[in-house]
Amino acid sequence: MSSIVDARFFAEVFITLFVIMDPPGTVPIFLGLTGAMTGRQRNRAARQAILVAFGVIVSFALFGQQLLSYMHISLPALQASGGLLLLLVAMELLTGKSEEPQPSGNKGVNVALVPLGTPLLAGPGAIVATMVFVQRASEPAHWVSIALGVVAVHVCLWLSMRFANLIHRVLKDSGTTLVTRIAGLLLAAIAVQLVADAVRAFILAG
Repeated sequence: MSSIVDARFFAEVFITLFVIMDPPGTVPIFLGLTGAMTGRQRNRAARQAILVAFGVIVSFALFGQQLLSYMHISLPALQASGGLLLLLVAMELLTGKSEEPQPSGNKGVNVALVPLGTPLLAGPGAIVATMVFVQRASEPAHWVSIALGVVAVHVCLWLSMRFANLIHRVLKDSGTTLVTRIAGLLLAAIAVQLVADAVRAFILAG
């Protein structure tokens, strides 16, 4: 079994991506962005978001370095852009704009694509971390470990959002609103940190 999967490398991939993508921490943000949806719509948005996030992570793992090199984009630039996008989402959560009624025909799809699928789940941190692991892979066992680690984290993300309905029933609307505001504040801090790290990387590179 050890020849197929590098347990140590798998643990490193899983723990790193779990901390960055933070399945438990996505629950309040997910509830805030889908607060006006029915339970069925929320479950569909969760599935779509997971598929989008998985597709983005896998695409960047396979072709990310070539794409960034072709477009002359650095990893800090990708990180900074993701931070700015997250900051916009955080402002919507803090001001309650994300809770305003929108046409139901587009809402689930839009939330699943942006911001849930990316940059909340498949954000710059997760993308860069996956690309770094791919660069470090030197044998088939490493590739299998990366694949299993990515799948395992996405399963955890799906479970956390799948049971968000139960959490919503416990918190009620007022509790969800409170948690949403707190999540917006924390998300804004994460976004600012991403931009700050990108600026620091630019300065060091210069």
